[in-house]
Amino acid sequence: MAIDEVFSALAEPTRRRIIEALKSEPKAVGALVTELEISQPTVSKHLKVLREANLVSMTAAGQRRIYSIDTEAVEVLVGWCAEILPIPESQEQAVGVPGNEAQVELADAAPAAQHLGRSVGRGLEQVTGRAQEFFEKLPRFGRRR
Repeated sequence: MAIDEVFSALAEPTRRRIIEALKSEPKAVGALVTELEISQPTVSKHLKVLREANLVSMTAAGQRRIYSIDTEAVEVLVGWCAEILPIPESQEQAVGVPGNEAQVELADAAPAAQHLGRSVGRGLEQVTGRAQEFFEKLPRFGRRR
């Protein structure tokens, strides 16, 4: 899986809405259509892109297709973002101060990125926050002309 595929898939706002809808629980296509108020063909098209980027997985339940977040691509994305984003000075200065929560948070950042499967919701919040920072620095990222 290429990180470019993940960024490309997440560049579309509708796909990010689908990911947000799936973060609390797996859902059938029909439930996504109802919740997001988007046509079934549009939801299916976007789910295909998300599936190809390994951001969601699908299981069959009779004729229904149930989609859930696949943490593999999320782990790669969080790790990549953690590697390129500088540590803010306020946190950098906090490292080494005994009992400081920032120290623990920074010490756990890299392993957490590799083992994010424990909490998909928490991982998505990290990805969303870090990706938002990154996208703000590159406002034209993901736009096609």
